[in-house]
Amino acid sequence: MADPTRVIDDLCAESDELDRLVAGVGAGRWGTATPAVGWDVAHQIAHLAWTDRSALLAVTDADGFRELVERALAAPHTFVDEGAEEYARAAPAELLARWREGRAALEKALREAPAGARFPWYGPPMSAASMATARLMETWAHGQDVADALGVERPPSDRLRHVAWLGVRTRDFAFGVHGLTPPAEPFRVELTGPGGGVWAYGPEDAAQRVTGPALDFCLLVTQRAHRADLALTADGPDADRWLDIAQAFAGPPGGGREPKEDAR
Repeated sequence: MADPTRVIDDLCAESDELDRLVAGVGAGRWGTATPAVGWDVAHQIAHLAWTDRSALLAVTDADGFRELVERALAAPHTFVDEGAEEYARAAPAELLARWREGRAALEKALREAPAGARFPWYGPPMSAASMATARLMETWAHGQDVADALGVERPPSDRLRHVAWLGVRTRDFAFGVHGLTPPAEPFRVELTGPGGGVWAYGPEDAAQRVTGPALDFCLLVTQRAHRADLALTADGPDADRWLDIAQAFAGPPGGGREPKEDAR
């Protein structure tokens, strides 16, 4: 049984880093457009606050979360945007306080969750560790959008290990959400972490392989960069196909990002 302590600690560190970034800019810059079409910095933080609330309901109020799922099923392509739009109407200081309060409540709920408990989600049920991993992935990905909008370089950290692991684990989901049959055989994924070490997943002798920097893999599976702009290599047709559709987040297929002009 996975101990969620480390990933919850890393989720808090990831959130705190983004908090320092947005708290340090003037309120006027919260309206800066981000790479996500139609979303500014406020929308990004609003989405995190809204999703943290969803996760808190999943952990503490199954009936309340079930109502959210019903609303999501009724409007699968607009539900997330509507949540972000609602929260983004608040003034920056109010929105920041709301995000801080919500993520503190979620942290407490995850730390106090009974061992072995599983909670409903928009995809399969999640353990406390898996829920924290998914929240870290979203926080890092939306934080990347904010950093890009503000022109800030974020040094990659070993917290990316959680994002990479989720990207590997969601391989079959990515195929399925695109209406494709997942490959039967396992893949080998070898990623170079920020410190130079190799993060390896899958059998060493697998015919289908993906290699490259861990940062690039995380940007790919969160759809924060186009494959053409990343230093990832695929060996084998199934691995090559995966890099075109990889998606570590729940929901319909993401639209991804366009390649940079010099990569076309």
